[in-house]
Amino acid sequence: MEQFKRTQLLLGKEKIEKLFAATAAVIGLGAVGGFALEILARMGVGNFILADFDTVQESNINRQILALHSTVGIKKCELAKKRVSDINPKCNVKIFDVFVNTDTLPKIFETKPDIVIDAIDSFNPKLRLIEYCYKNNIKIISSMGAALKTDPFSIKYADLFETHHCKLAERLRGDLRKLGISSGVPCVFSEQSPQIKPVPLPEQEAKQFGKNGGPKILGSTPVITSIFGILLANKAAETIINL
Repeated sequence: MEQFKRTQLLLGKEKIEKLFAATAAVIGLGAVGGFALEILARMGVGNFILADFDTVQESNINRQILALHSTVGIKKCELAKKRVSDINPKCNVKIFDVFVNTDTLPKIFETKPDIVIDAIDSFNPKLRLIEYCYKNNIKIISSMGAALKTDPFSIKYADLFETHHCKLAERLRGDLRKLGISSGVPCVFSEQSPQIKPVPLPEQEAKQFGKNGGPKILGSTPVITSIFGILLANKAAETIINL
């Protein structure tokens, strides 16, 4: 295909054909996952499994590639499928508009992918995804916390158990060790300390969560989240090419 000629010039025919034949799963289609998907689609990955239960909110527009004023209120997985098909009409895209948990993971991975990109924000779904992939011998690359960070040069690639300055990674390590996992989870993380504290929800929204006030709002920019996604995609493509 004409659109992939320049990629083939750089990588060679054998490697580009591996990308055409590969299946990549992107779980979470927000600020990080959306950019990871964009890069893999433009590189020529021929098959995708996409999962996200969320819809686009106006507050997503500052950092998410699928978020526009015209897409507010639309399911992210539907938008992602349409965008990938517009990039590469020959691409096969399977979407799962479901919340990722222990019950839904077997259905999502009914077809085993060559690589999984974990771009989930929520802790428990992320933990269960990593556990499922690890125990089912599915290659996965995970995103750690991209919020509250400002320095793009602090973004690194390492095993989850070798990361630092990331509260999400720290918490995951503790729970994964309880599950018998102590290495072998590659990830993208930032070694920069958080630059600000999370902001509580507005009082009216927080009331519905009771005493704990619900989740906090995490400041973030498109610079950091997009770089996380791009690095995840690059490592995913390298994994596919080296299969």
